[in-house]
Parts: sequence; C-alpha cells; structure tokens
Amino acid sequence: MNTEHQILTPELAEKQSLRREEMRADVLRPLEKIGMLGKLWIAFLVIILLIGCYAYYLQLKDGLIVTGLRDYATWGIYISNFVFFVAISLVGALISSVLRFTNFTWYRPITRIAEIIAVAGVCWAGLIIIVDMGRPERLLNLFTHPRLQSPILWDVVVVSTYLTTSVLLLYLPLLPGIAICRNTLTNKPKWQRWMYKFLALGWTGTEQQWKIMKRSIKMLCIIIIPLAISIHTVTSWLFAMTLRPGWDSTNFGPYFVAGAFLAGTACVIIGMFVFRKVYHLEKYITEVHFDHMGKLLVFLALIYFYFNVNEYFVPYYKMKGAEARLLNDLFSGQFAGLYWSAQLFGMFLPAVLLIFKKMRKPGIITLIAVPVVVFAWVKRYLIVTPILLNPYLPIQDVPESWMNYFPSWVEIAIVSASLAGVLLIITIFARLFPIISIWETLENEGIELEDLDKLNNEKA
Repeated sequence: MNTEHQILTPELAEKQSLRREEMRADVLRPLEKIGMLGKLWIAFLVIILLIGCYAYYLQLKDGLIVTGLRDYATWGIYISNFVFFVAISLVGALISSVLRFTNFTWYRPITRIAEIIAVAGVCWAGLIIIVDMGRPERLLNLFTHPRLQSPILWDVVVVSTYLTTSVLLLYLPLLPGIAICRNTLTNKPKWQRWMYKFLALGWTGTEQQWKIMKRSIKMLCIIIIPLAISIHTVTSWLFAMTLRPGWDSTNFGPYFVAGAFLAGTACVIIGMFVFRKVYHLEKYITEVHFDHMGKLLVFLALIYFYFNVNEYFVPYYKMKGAEARLLNDLFSGQFAGLYWSAQLFGMFLPAVLLIFKKMRKPGIITLIAVPVVVFAWVKRYLIVTPILLNPYLPIQDVPESWMNYFPSWVEIAIVSASLAGVLLIITIFARLFPIISIWETLENEGIELEDLDKLNNEKA
C-alpha cells in the first residue's frame, strides 16, 4: 500500500537509496546473462518461426489452394488467430489504464507484463491479416483507394492507432529503466549499449523529465481506453455487418470486448507465473497479485457468461432457418465437442473454482488460466468457421471439399509461427529490459524516485 509522503531527510534518502539498489539488482540480474535453457527456448521459437516462413513462401508461390480454405470457408484459422491476438492485446489497457484511474495500486509490478503482451499481440494481429490475403500487395489498395464504408478500413485505422498508443504506453514508463540499463549494463555488446543510450533519450531523472513523463502517461491512459474498446468493437463489426447467420447481431461489440478482457487477463496470469519463477521475482509478484487477478478473472468470466447467454439464447428460442442449422451444428453437431468444451473449461469451471481463495494460489490459478487461454482461441475459431459453413442459402451441388473445412499443414505452420512470434517478442523484450517497473513498484512502497533523483541532481 502507498504510505504518506514523507519529508526526504538525508537518513531517509539513504535508506530509500539502498532499497532502490536492492530492487535494481533483483530486476537487472536476469538481463546480465542468458542461460542455456533461455537460449534453447529462443532457438525453439526461431525454428517454429522459420518453418512458418517456409509455409508462407509456399502459399505465396502456389496460392491459397495449399490451405484448406475454399469458397465457403474463406477465413479459417487465420482470422480466428487474428481475433485472438486482438483479444489478448486489450489487456494492456485493462491493467495499465483502468487500474491506474481506479487507484488500485497493487497492479504496479505487473503492468509491464500486461503491456508487452498487448504490443506483441497487436503486432502479430496485423501480420496475420496480411497472411490471410492471397495477394498481399493488394493491401496497398486500402491506402490508395480507401472506402469509408468499408469496416476493413476502419479496422486498419483503429489497429494502427492502438498499436502506436500501446507502444508509447510501454515505452514512456520504461525510460527510467532504460537509463538504469544504460548506466549499469556496461559489459554488454556495443550495439546493446548504443541501443540503451539511444532509447533513454538523455534521461537523467530531472524534475522536469519526471513531470513530462508522468503527464504523458496520464494522457495516454485516457486515450487508450476508448481506443482499446473501439479496436474490439470495430473488429466485431467485420463480422456483424456481414449478412451471415450468427454474425447478424447487435450484441457482437460488447460480446467481443468481454471475451477479450477474459482472455487477456488469463494471459497476464500465465506471464506473471512464468516470470516470477524464471526470474525469481517472488518478492515483487506476490500471492496477493495472483489473488487479485483471480478475483478479476471470476468477474470477467461472469460478464462473458452473460453475453454468451444473450448471444445464443435469443436465436435458440426462435430456431429458424440458417440460425437453426448453425445452432444444431454448435450444440449437437460436428462442432458440439469444441463448443461445450469452450463453455465449460474456458469460462464456467474457472469462474466456479476461482471463487475459492485456495484456488487463487500462483500454481493453481495458472493451471486454471491455461485452458481459459486455449479455449479463448477455440472460441474465436467457433465464431468464424461454423458460421461460414452455414450460409443463408444451403450449400449444395459443390465439391465435397467446399462443404467442410480442416486446416492444412501450411495453415497450422503459419499460425504456430505467429504464436511463436508473440512469445519471441515477449522473450526478447524481457531479456533486454526490466520486466518490472522499478519506479512504479517503489512508488507503491512510498519511495518516490523523483525525489531521490532531485536530491542526487542537487548534490551533483
């Protein structure tokens, strides 16, 4: 909890400086050297990424015929992956902005984990859209011949703006940490030392620098909340404004936002556990953080449950035409196993289990969060594929391959590469920069680094 602001006497300054140095050592220790397991992990992700690049080369060379996509199932797991990445990207705004304005100070040690997940997710969301295009050069047409009536153009604008804002929200609070790396990690390769010097923007901790940074962060937090909501609303419009059974719904905007909050929070819980164990950050990412995140996950699961009931119960009550065929496919047909598993393991059971405090311990809550993330991806697949295979006009007199969809190895390799790409961005970032915000964490303990830096600059 935050303490009362105290007058910074020399004795108190000395005590706080020692605490800052202790945290610096703890947070920078993982950056000093990459162990063998770390190198193997990075190599594994790079190999998956290279296999995906080769698969995409084949797709460019031979066309989309190498995938399982056909005239009816035109999107498949590519767009499912896109919606999933957009979903997890919302978590940066959830943790960094919403909790800042509600004065929940416990969030501070986990903000950077949430922000890098958001940036990595939205980066690959944009790339996977290009992969889905059979002719990627036609992406230029969105800029040379834009049509304001097109929801695709809206999505490009919103995603680009959200990416820019998310990068700034990650970068600005990182400035003091980059300066610490610049001043401390002097044994690193020349390119890395130059990078720290360049990215630090001459940070010395002056009163004016602290004031500008904190003011800029507040402005970004205000801007990014409506942007985060809009990116998921506009993404839902790509579906809802298409005349398809299951997509023709005014519920889709809040339905997408609620699901994104749930998936993103589960991703942060997993990230918290991994960094806590691998980097030995138990003093900073504590059981209290997991307890609070577990409560948040329960709340979000209940909200998402409400929108799921609203999304499916209304058409189920009428059971007419193409909607009836779609719901039969989901509830008792070929997609029933995936559908009920997603509802049970991705939403209902996590909400029930996490009501109990003993289930909100680090290891247990992480085991619960993993299926939430997995079935969040499955849920996006169910939003895309079954609906495309159940158009208003029944599929007839077409080749068998058009009536069903199963991804080819090319699609699986590319989607796996995109998932590896997200993890690679997070891994490399955590190997170059502090994964915990030192100044925000210490500020939560009542230690104002702004005052310490001011005192040091006055002495200098």
